[in-house]
Amino acid sequence: MPVDKDVAPVIEMRGITIQFPGVKALDAVDFTLRRGEVHSLMGENGAGKSTLIKALTGVYAIDSGSITVGGEPRTFHTTADAQAAGISTVYQEVNLCTNLSVGENVMLGHEVRRAGAIDWRATHREAARHLEALGVNLDTRTGLFSHSIAIQQLIAISRAMVTDSTVLILDEPTSSLDRSEVEQLFGVIRELRDRGVAILFVSHFLDQVYEISDRITVLRNGKLVGEYEAAKLPRNELISSMIGRQLEDLAELSSSAAREIDRSSAPVLKASGLGKKGVLEPADLEVYEGEVVGIAGLLGSGRTELVRLMYGADRSDSGRLEVHGKPARITTPRHAIDRRIAFSSEDRRAEGIVGDLSVAENIVLGIQARRGWLRRVKRSESDSIVAEYIDALGVRPADPDRPVRNLSGGNQQKVLLARWLATAPELIILDEPTRGIDVGAKADIQRKVAELSAKGLSVIFISSEIEEVIRLAQRITVMRDRRKIGELESNGLHVDDVIDYIANEGQENVA
Repeated sequence: MPVDKDVAPVIEMRGITIQFPGVKALDAVDFTLRRGEVHSLMGENGAGKSTLIKALTGVYAIDSGSITVGGEPRTFHTTADAQAAGISTVYQEVNLCTNLSVGENVMLGHEVRRAGAIDWRATHREAARHLEALGVNLDTRTGLFSHSIAIQQLIAISRAMVTDSTVLILDEPTSSLDRSEVEQLFGVIRELRDRGVAILFVSHFLDQVYEISDRITVLRNGKLVGEYEAAKLPRNELISSMIGRQLEDLAELSSSAAREIDRSSAPVLKASGLGKKGVLEPADLEVYEGEVVGIAGLLGSGRTELVRLMYGADRSDSGRLEVHGKPARITTPRHAIDRRIAFSSEDRRAEGIVGDLSVAENIVLGIQARRGWLRRVKRSESDSIVAEYIDALGVRPADPDRPVRNLSGGNQQKVLLARWLATAPELIILDEPTRGIDVGAKADIQRKVAELSAKGLSVIFISSEIEEVIRLAQRITVMRDRRKIGELESNGLHVDDVIDYIANEGQENVA
C-alpha cells in the first residue's frame, strides 16, 4: 500500500547520535515513520538498527538529536516514557510469562479492577476482545505454554495494543515461524496498518521485507544510507546499499555443491538406525571427509533432533554410530568433542555464547574445555588464536576484550563458529548458523564453510533456507514429520525440487 508522504509523521527522529566508548553507534541518523505504514529498517548486523530502536523506546539516551512524536518533542528517559507516548515493541524473543494464562499475558499490568481487586472474569473478557480485534480466537484461560511460538507472537502484539499504541515495533518477529504462521502474522500486521497504526518492521528475510513493507530505511555503520519506497527499490540495490559494495554473486559457491567427494574410505561419522521413541524415527546419515551434508525440512521435521542424537546432546534409544569406520559410543557432548566433533546449536543465546565473557574468552572456551580446566591456555597462545579467527571470520568490531553480549547477532554467530573451529574439529555440525543475521554476515559464513570443507573439514549443515542448503551441500538429507524421507544430490537441484520432494514424502523422482 503506497504511503502518502503528505501524511504527518507519527515519529520524526532527526540527527540522532549515540556514542559508546570507542565507537559511534549512531551518527546523525534521521528516521521518519508515518501513520498507516509498514516501514522496514534494514542494515547489516552492527549497522545501528537495534541502537536506533532502543533510542526510540527509551532504552538508550541520545547524545544529540531530537525525537518528535505526533508533532511534539519528546525526551525518553525510560521505556515507560516511550510506552506512555504510544510506542510498543515486540521482540524476537517473546517477552511473555509462560506460567500464566493467555488472558493474563494480554492484560498484564492492565487488568480490570473493581473495588481495588482484579475482576478476572472481566479481565479475560477484555483479553478476548483484544485478541478478536486481531482475528485471533483463543480460550484466554489456557496456559501460554500450550501455544506455538507463532500464537505467542500474536498474543504479544495483542498485549502491545491494549494501550492503543500508535506505533508498533516488530523486531525479527518471523525468525522462528513457518510459512503459514508468517502469513497469519502478516494478516494481523496488515489489519493494524489499515487501522492507522505505524509499524516499524525489522527482519533479515528479504522476501518478507518486500512482501509486507511500504518503505525501507537502510543504515550502514551507524549512518543513514537512505529511505526508499519498497516497490521501487530493486533487491540488488538494497543489498548493495546495506553492505556498501556490490555483493559478489554467491553463485560462486555452487561450485562447492558440484565438488567431487571421495567416498571410497570410511565416513568420518556414520549413523545407522539412530532414533528415539516419540522424538525421531530411526534414521541413517553419513558424512565423508571434506563433505557438506545438508539437512532440509520444515520446522519440526526432526532436523535438530537427529543431529543432537549424533552429538550426544540427547540420548538415543536405537541405532549405532561409527567414527572412521569404528563403533563409537557418543552419549554425551564430551564424547563427541573427544572424537573431534563440534556442534553449534541453533539457540546461540541459551546454548552458545556466554554473554558476560569477552569475545576472546568465548573463542578460547572450546579449547579450554577440551584440555580441562587444570591446563590453562597460555595468554600468548590465546591471543594468537583469537586474533587469527577474528580476522578470518571478520568479527566486528575487532575488539577481543569486548563483552560478546554487546555484539550484533551475526558477529555473535561468527564468535561461536570461531570457538569450534579453534578446536580443530574433523566434523562440525552447524544448526541454523545464519538464522537472524544480515546478508553480509550470512555470505561471510557461507564462504567460510565452503572454504573449510574444500580443505577437508566435514560439515553437517542445517538451514531453513533451502537455497542455502543447496548452495553449500554436496548431498541433502530430507526430513519430514520426525523421520528421514530420502537423500538428494544437490548438483543441479532447485528449491522447488526439494519442496516437491518434501510435499510428496520422497515418493516422486526429482529431475
